[in-house]
Amino acid sequence: MMPYKIPESVLVVIHTADLHVLLIERADKPGYWQSVTGSLDAPDEPLLQTAARELFEETGIVADGERIALRDWRLSNVYEIYPVWRHRYAPGVTQNTEHVFSVEVPRPIAITLSPREHLNYVWLPHLEAADKCFSSSNAEAILQLPRQI
Repeated sequence: MMPYKIPESVLVVIHTADLHVLLIERADKPGYWQSVTGSLDAPDEPLLQTAARELFEETGIVADGERIALRDWRLSNVYEIYPVWRHRYAPGVTQNTEHVFSVEVPRPIAITLSPREHLNYVWLPHLEAADKCFSSSNAEAILQLPRQI
């Protein structure tokens, strides 16, 4: 049996200088579009390390800290875990704390999806990307992007 997921995660909004945002489509829920997300692998895993790991696992993008650097917004969202995904967490866990990051990338940049996790990707202007997200916290982070860069 898989160990329970840790109810603490990162959200990484990937964007270009002109505010085009990369969205990826979930394999387990076709039609659900989102930014990169992922839970900590261990309770003591540093958030920046989680963000860099998830960014690479889900898109193939390497945050080298120079040309491509993750920005910690020092913003956390607490939200209800969707019932469809609660079985992944310990019994009684209903909320997740999500820490928001962003990363500016050059365009074009190669995207390599993890086929187990995602089906497709799209670049959209940030307002369109926010509208396409199924997660309200993800949409809100995308809407805040112009004030964060």
